[in-house]
Amino acid sequence: MGAVLMRGFGWRHAGRKAWAVRGVDLRIEAGERVLLLGPSGAGKSTLLAALAGLLPEDSGEQEGTVEIDGLDPRKDRERVGIVFQDPETQLVMARSGDDVAFGLENRGVPAGEIWPRVDEALRRVGFPYHRDRPTAALSGGEQQRLALAGALALRPGLLLLDEPTANLDPAGADLVRRAVAGALSADTTLILVEHRVAEALPLVDRVVVLEPGGGVRADGPPEAVFAAHGEALAAEGVWVPGRTIPPRHATTPPGEELLTADRLGLPPRLAPTDLRVRAGEALAVLGPNGVGKSTLALLLGGLLRPGVGRVTATAALAGADDRTPPHRWRAPALARRIGSVFQDPEHQFVTATVFDELALGPRRTGQSEPAVRATVDALLDRLRLTRLAGANPYTLSGGEARRLSVATALATAPRLLICDEPTFGQDRRTWRELLDLFADLRDAGHAVVTVTHDADFVAALADRTVTLDRRPDPAGGDSGRRP
Repeated sequence: MGAVLMRGFGWRHAGRKAWAVRGVDLRIEAGERVLLLGPSGAGKSTLLAALAGLLPEDSGEQEGTVEIDGLDPRKDRERVGIVFQDPETQLVMARSGDDVAFGLENRGVPAGEIWPRVDEALRRVGFPYHRDRPTAALSGGEQQRLALAGALALRPGLLLLDEPTANLDPAGADLVRRAVAGALSADTTLILVEHRVAEALPLVDRVVVLEPGGGVRADGPPEAVFAAHGEALAAEGVWVPGRTIPPRHATTPPGEELLTADRLGLPPRLAPTDLRVRAGEALAVLGPNGVGKSTLALLLGGLLRPGVGRVTATAALAGADDRTPPHRWRAPALARRIGSVFQDPEHQFVTATVFDELALGPRRTGQSEPAVRATVDALLDRLRLTRLAGANPYTLSGGEARRLSVATALATAPRLLICDEPTFGQDRRTWRELLDLFADLRDAGHAVVTVTHDADFVAALADRTVTLDRRPDPAGGDSGRRP
């Protein structure tokens, strides 16, 4: 069972003027497989949270009703499984197997059934480790697989997936899609939010498009929805299959060297790696989940101390600090020179409003208040965040939070920008705007380093790629770079 009924459903988060989602009338029968689409900020994640019973009455204002098999989801959560945009928020145990078992134990599954179901779920999603693997040692993509295993192990009547392949390498994403397809029984209802629309279509038989201003824009079989609304949806930000975006490659050779990594590593998270970062170039760092791409980004950004090797900044980036490694620079100097965007944007939010989040860096580097306001206003406008200036960063949608994290890194106009999965959660329109933003920075002489699994973004932006792997190293240990 897993029939969904919404009548005029709407939700407004506490402290927000705008409704996250509103005026939704929707009926989904048990066993249907639905792809939920809409531009970034249309309310897709909020709608899934409502269906999972995760919107407490005291956390906002609700209009209309939402029911699953005739019941309020907040009063009967056992029939629903959900995987969030950020998988780390639903990992609660220190060991991976225990985390998958947690939900089964809470629901009173007989002890003799728990571990076979745990092992089956881990196998289905291609989890690459034993069940004793510490959850703290997992990469973002590995966390995503583990969270999906936890949801599948429950064998829910309604399965809700919010960007389940966003942080996965292509092979892992394909494995997860096959795991979902194979794990669903005939009467399991699936509601999927996914920006990789073309890859997701084999999983679904129906497409529902949310209207950002409220209500449902389109509803029906995928081919019918895209035939009737494809052009308009693509213009409004939906990833309609078959619509390509022109690339933005550099038209001039790269400039001077800014940063050098020599045998840089942090065992066991990252094998020794060599890398050169140059001005006026967009460099993409690729590789499978768990190989250390995010660790490399933190090391290059001066946010981690190397375990082996070294990071050297040239005078073109560091000025008088060129003999000092970036991890030893003072915070204001680091912020002026290198901007970092984490894989999880919420890890870098420290203030109560979007405006103050953007103003923090410029204020710390000594800018005057008029200059701070001018910088913030320009970034709010460029990244479509103006209407959210007074909002709490933790109430933003995944796509909005990602754009805010990019904006905070740009607020001090650093010469080097390092982004970990910068296109996560973006609709077609904001994805293109990020592409143009990074390309403009590159063309103005900045260096842009992106850690990403987004093959389309790499094809559209990257002037050079570096792929990490774990092949044996002749000198002992591992080599982290493959040209």
